[in-house]
Amino acid sequence: MSEETAPYGTGAAPSGPPARKRIRTHHLREMKQAGERFAMLTAYEQYAAQVFDEAGVEVLLVGDSASNNVFGNETSLPVTVDELIPLARAVARSVRRALVVADLPFGSYQASPEQAYLTAVRFMKEAGAHAVKLEGGVEMAPQVRKLTEGGIPVMAHIGFTPQSEHNLGGYRVQGRGEAAKKVVEEALAMEDAGAFAVVMEMVPGDVAAEVTAAVSIPTIGIGAGSRCDGQVLVWQDAFGLRTGRMPRFVKQYADLRGVLLQAARDYADDVRAGTFPGPEHTF
Repeated sequence: MSEETAPYGTGAAPSGPPARKRIRTHHLREMKQAGERFAMLTAYEQYAAQVFDEAGVEVLLVGDSASNNVFGNETSLPVTVDELIPLARAVARSVRRALVVADLPFGSYQASPEQAYLTAVRFMKEAGAHAVKLEGGVEMAPQVRKLTEGGIPVMAHIGFTPQSEHNLGGYRVQGRGEAAKKVVEEALAMEDAGAFAVVMEMVPGDVAAEVTAAVSIPTIGIGAGSRCDGQVLVWQDAFGLRTGRMPRFVKQYADLRGVLLQAARDYADDVRAGTFPGPEHTF
């Protein structure tokens, strides 16, 4: 069995269509060149990672969004490297095909290229991540260059960058009007520094389309319109585990909270009624 087709980790064998080879960073570039779109979702633990991998999702992001989707914080800012590494390890161990990207959390890379490299090495060595993601534009070019020259693939993140929400004045669309030129410049700077892909968040669709045409690396949109090479969503948003007001760019494909809530109620009712466990569940 070749390296490209060998299973990775301990996840269950996928069902359905025949397994394709492990997604590598150059495969995403080849997909862009061929005009093929790809999907990316967040994942933070074993079972969601296995399901998304089996479904054929090409990229899984162990995002710092775990801060407010796993750890109960209001924003992504409080989560730490030590908290994210076990989540990234669980995802990387559980997939056979998907490219696993780990976010570098706030404060773990901004100080210097050296700090960024040491943090990224931990995610590669301790968690088994295949790549890392960091936020920022032109000012992050030295960090991206240091990582890529040191053998660590980097996914960039421009436009609205959640780790800088206080500096940006809250959750606001970036790149409107005269600011559109800056988004293009940042994408080009990330490509020049060696990034293999760039996420654009909350950027006008026409600006994202301009960036997608200007760079040879894949673009991934989240609230950036339909003309990016890939799309990413937080899975709890997309599949209805989280409720409440959703960002405009979220499409909900299921109501998992409703399913889980009803199942929990049915279980509790059975226990109270004495119908579970039954004879078939008893030794």
